[in-house]
Parts: sequence; structure tokens; C-alpha cells
Amino acid sequence: MHPATELYGRGVYRFLLSRQWVILTLVSLLLIPTMIRLGFWQMHRYDERTARNQLVSDALTAEAVPVEKLTTPGHAVTRSERYRSVTATGSFDPAREVVVRRRVNADETVGFHVLTPFVLTDGKVLLVDRGWIPADAPSQTSFPEVPAPPAGRITVTGRLMPDETTAASGIKDLKGLPDRQVMLINSEQEARRLGTQVLGGYIAQTAPEPKGDSPQLVGRPGSEDAALNYAYAIQWWLFSVGVPVGWVILVRRETRDRAQAAAREAERTEPATV
Repeated sequence: MHPATELYGRGVYRFLLSRQWVILTLVSLLLIPTMIRLGFWQMHRYDERTARNQLVSDALTAEAVPVEKLTTPGHAVTRSERYRSVTATGSFDPAREVVVRRRVNADETVGFHVLTPFVLTDGKVLLVDRGWIPADAPSQTSFPEVPAPPAGRITVTGRLMPDETTAASGIKDLKGLPDRQVMLINSEQEARRLGTQVLGGYIAQTAPEPKGDSPQLVGRPGSEDAALNYAYAIQWWLFSVGVPVGWVILVRRETRDRAQAAAREAERTEPATV
């Protein structure tokens, strides 16, 4: 055996101790558990979204109940109560309604939501989000033109919603806004403004439908794409399998290249035959 070939054979995997390969191996070892963990995280998100979709579906298909069976003044609407269909009988108080700034409709057009106090038969107030209107006022400080709600005693139906907060929505509760404009729908804030008892949370009105389709009723909540998280989890786990497979392929390629280089070196240094 040629000395160069013999030397290569004894140290065939010695290149794994080089700085480049040590770093590559360590990175590979770190990537495997990281990708496995990311896969489990995506499965956790899948379970969360699936459970949320089921809660929403159950709430939307449940029979409507009187609103005061689910909420009272100061009550915090729970996850299982959110989107429940409720009914209320009373009358709208448009003189004290406000508009909620920076809300979009289905076309992502920025406008307002109309929040109107609804006075129940016992005198308590339910906040009703009557829907979206465009921002067509002469200026941002002007109160927009709001279609009038039905007059007199009526029964409204809507989806029960929790109070909005900055922490939950990411919407900053700006101060110094123009008169009768708010950033968040919050029953505690409205109770202080109105000086009366306000049921916790609010409802997004679904019936009766407004005349002339204005305000535009708030659309049904969409379902979250839980299947996408499931696919991501499988993808991460496949990546975790691919890392060691890729490492082995690179090692074998490096070994082959070094063997071929050693063979070429042996041919160049082989003594000529006399």
C-alpha cells in the first residue's frame, strides 16, 4: 500500500475533529431537540386552536338566552360565554351613544363601530355594538352621521362579547379624544360615563337587521386554521430527522472526496516503472 493511502486509511474520520466540523456537529446536535420542541409547540397551538374553534362553534349554535342569565353589572364575560347568542328587551338610547374609532369592515376599510346604550326593562343598560359605519365626517374630530336605531320597545339579539382591554386587544386607550368617541368597548368605562348600572361586556347585534344595511352588522367570528399548526408540527419533526441524515450524507461525501484526493496523490507520487 502506498504510504499516502495508508496514512489516509488510518485517519479517515480525523477531519471530524477540525474546527469547521466540530461546529457543524454541535449545531446539528442543538438543532435536533430544538426542532422537536418546536413540533410539540405547534401541536400545542393546534390543540388550543381546535378547542377555541369548538368553543366558538358551540356558542354560535347554542339557543339564544336572555342576556341577564349570562351577565350582570361588573361581570367579566368568560371564554365559554363569549359569542353566546343572547336576547334583550328594552329601548335604544341614541342620545348617549358613542362611536368606536379605528374599526374596519369586511373590506378592511377604516371607520367606526356604533355603540348604543340599550336600556332594559329593569333600568339596567346593555351596550350594543350596532355595527360599522364609514368615517365620512368632515374631520376626525367631528361626530359622524349615524343611522338611527329602531325607536320604542324592541327585542334585540346579539353575540355576547367580553370587555375590550388594551392588554387583550393591543388597542391603545387614547385620552383626549373628541366628544362621544372611544377607542375600546368597555362596560366599566361606559358605566362611569353614563352614571348607571351597565351589564358586563357587550353584544354585537345580529337582529333586527338595520334598514338600508347601515350600520353594517359585525360579521361572524372566523375559525382559526388549526390544521396549519398540525402541518407545521409534522414539518418540524421531519426537519429533526433530516438533520442527522444530512450530517451523515455530508460526512460520507467528505470521506469520499478525501479518499479520491488521497488516490490522486498516490498516483502522482508513485515511482515510475523502469
